Amino acid sequence: MRILHLIGGVGESNGGPGRACLRMAEATAALGHDVMVLTTNQDGTESLDVPLGRPAAAGQARIVYCPIQRPRFFGTSIPLARAAHQLVAEADVVHLHSMYLFHDAVGGFECARAKTPYLLRPHGTLDPYLAHRHRFRKAAVSAAFMSRVVRHAAAIHFTSQEEMVLAQPMVLGRPGVVVPLGVDLAEVRGPAVAGTLRDRFPSVRSDKVVLFLGRVNFIKGLDLLMPAMRRVFDLRDDTCLVVAGPADAGFETKVRRWASDAGVLHKVHFTGMVTGDDKRALLADSDVFVLPSYSENFGLAVVEAMAAGLPVVVSNRVNIWRDVVGAGAGLVVECDVAQLADALTRLLADVELAGGMGAAGWELAENHFSWAETARGMIKAYARAVEGSY
Repeated sequence: MRILHLIGGVGESNGGPGRACLRMAEATAALGHDVMVLTTNQDGTESLDVPLGRPAAAGQARIVYCPIQRPRFFGTSIPLARAAHQLVAEADVVHLHSMYLFHDAVGGFECARAKTPYLLRPHGTLDPYLAHRHRFRKAAVSAAFMSRVVRHAAAIHFTSQEEMVLAQPMVLGRPGVVVPLGVDLAEVRGPAVAGTLRDRFPSVRSDKVVLFLGRVNFIKGLDLLMPAMRRVFDLRDDTCLVVAGPADAGFETKVRRWASDAGVLHKVHFTGMVTGDDKRALLADSDVFVLPSYSENFGLAVVEAMAAGLPVVVSNRVNIWRDVVGAGAGLVVECDVAQLADALTRLLADVELAGGMGAAGWELAENHFSWAETARGMIKAYARAVEGSY
């Protein structure tokens, strides 16, 4: 099967969608399919130093980078549109990632022209919490092309059952297919060993570490986490919070202000983006993972934490929270400061409970969130799109 992925950017600064797209492409290519990723060289506000306009290797898949142009926020790239004209026609099926961007308009138009079926992955943008953000701009984009792209999709690809349920009012009657994302176990269970965290991040001197790992932006509930940590620190002076991940423009300043207002800034450590051994060290030496998001279509960082054997505390807006509860891999709370503080304090105090939940999460990640399993699910979804059987 010839599979084409279309996405605005895959740089680390672009966050989870790009990383998931690449892993998905690599995993399906490993099953013997011809997989191409068409994207731009955008990496947040910067540009990737990569060859442009010609295929490069991405595992067993291939990737073509096109130059990002202005306006960058829209993912604009006329060269990408030109490349899509040929590549969409050659593909058996197309996978569009994210919504309201230039590549969606291009992909929808070219798929209609070539009569190539496509799946659309909204990446949480159809969650009611996010749907109202920038609603006037989204309404204009929807009128221009996005409603048409949704309406003509063979199916909408969701990464959790919860995401599909929340999105139902906005899918314009299109069928949904749920295929979870996977986790690269080698990235979180690699050679880094416990004890290296404080070598890599000397400012972390506390005995107990609460870890937030992910993009630092408005949906992550960090405004709740800072006052919650004040309550935790009042009970446990041996604990600190590590905030690891890239920040949206100006947002780390805002989070630092929340920490200062809560009186906890001296016990909060910001590492910026972490990868490789730094990431493994953080996961290996942390005691509890926390993600109190207001909206999270999947929660890849949660799966990575579970794969590393960490107990997790997540909000009931993280769409895999039912999996966490079902496996006994952590504690689920509402977006509430008191509940969040109580859950963190409980896991920090009860080593046996934390250890049991960490082991349960390890098993859940191993058995249900592998990229091999994702690849098999996606091939079935693509085949149905090609057959027109949705």
